[in-house]
Amino acid sequence: MPSPPVSSHTACDESSVHEDRIYDVLIVGAGILGCALAVTLARHGRQVLLIERNLNEPDRIVGELLQPGGVAALSQLGLGFCLEGIGAVPVTGYRIFYHGDVITFLYPPVLDCSKDSSDQCSSKRPEGRSFHHGRFVMKLREAARREKHAEIVQTTARELLWSGCPKRVVGVRCYSHTEEQPVDYYAHLTIVADGQASKFRSKLVDRYPTANSRFWGLELIDADLGSYSLALGIIGHGGPVLMYQIGERETRILIDIPDTVYRTCSKHGGIETHIRTNVISTLPDTVRPAVERALATKRLRSMPNNWLPSFETRIPGVVLLGDAMNMRHPLTGGGMTVALNDVVLLSQLLSPEQAPSLKDSATVLRQMRKFHWKRKATNASLNILAQALYCLFVADDPLLEVLQQGFMKYIKHGGKYVEEPSGLMGGVYHSPFLLCYHFFSIAIYSLWIHLCEVGADAPWKLPTALIQCFLIFWRAVKLISPYILVEFH
Repeated sequence: MPSPPVSSHTACDESSVHEDRIYDVLIVGAGILGCALAVTLARHGRQVLLIERNLNEPDRIVGELLQPGGVAALSQLGLGFCLEGIGAVPVTGYRIFYHGDVITFLYPPVLDCSKDSSDQCSSKRPEGRSFHHGRFVMKLREAARREKHAEIVQTTARELLWSGCPKRVVGVRCYSHTEEQPVDYYAHLTIVADGQASKFRSKLVDRYPTANSRFWGLELIDADLGSYSLALGIIGHGGPVLMYQIGERETRILIDIPDTVYRTCSKHGGIETHIRTNVISTLPDTVRPAVERALATKRLRSMPNNWLPSFETRIPGVVLLGDAMNMRHPLTGGGMTVALNDVVLLSQLLSPEQAPSLKDSATVLRQMRKFHWKRKATNASLNILAQALYCLFVADDPLLEVLQQGFMKYIKHGGKYVEEPSGLMGGVYHSPFLLCYHFFSIAIYSLWIHLCEVGADAPWKLPTALIQCFLIFWRAVKLISPYILVEFH
């Protein structure tokens, strides 16, 4: 592997660096995307350097639910074995609780042609996986270490190295507690995948994530969810609550608390008091004791629920990926699926056949422009669904409550009315058009139910109900259209 030179200047002349000291790819961040991409590019014969400030097992409260689409992408990358030996729990669907109403929906059947002969294909319901985030990351890092063309270094990237006119990124400057001087690492392509709090995003683009709520998480022990393989969602009482097993005895609970609520409860006993007073009573009876025990013995931790529409990085020599480039509300658990879908697409667009030399910035920029638009085919529906679903069910709005009730009744029809929406959520189906079809079908169905109920109870109020229907539909359009427009901008 190349050995890095030491330099004291952020602006540098790459031509002064010997070619055998320049990596093909330098990846900042050994998380889900960084590790998977390092393995993929190394298998293409690229010399890859993966740097991470802390290679100890990470401990996070999100990134623990991988949808079936993500499991399929991981398998396509030849990394399916990373889900083995970490105590991963199969996830077959969701059980949703809404004001005492309960519905269960499973991921839709797909053709399983794993056998040699295509005429032996069978229909099979796909499964997601839930697990301890850190264990999964460590398996991915282990896979990267085994690649002969990949190297992992524990160090902190502090600055980008620039060269030429027009300027291009040629590497990063790193600092380590084991080195007295900073170390400069050079690469033909630098990939920044340093997560939601990326320190380099603002230096490359004028884009910033926004968040209106946080997920507050606890780890429950021996919680009775009622089903081993179903994730639970509690909606309709303010911020949604998610629960899913991450181990044989461990269950993750994530409680969405909007910033407006947080500011209020901070003055009246804090988050723990808010959860005891306003959240526990909305949960299924079987899990309440485990939540009480966790509040008494475990630490509450939180993560911002960021939204960041995807964008292109049009600077030669550098690319932003992962949460540094695109985030959506974690309500639907689509983050890792989006990241792994991106790696699958990049493995094609940056293959030696498509981009023989990553030193050719013009070719790389052209391929990354293709990536920006092609990724929408697999990820746009996940991004739009996460934001729209959250905005729908967090709203304290009588008009949107009609849509909430219509959603539950729509899903109860079964068949395609439940399986196609669950397929979109699980990353099994990739179609913004299918998403819009069901969203507006739910809206129209909700209006029909509203009119029928008013007509049965008070027919003389139908003219008013018709006006309400117009307002409800307009609210539905206003709810989803910003996310559609920004996604395809």
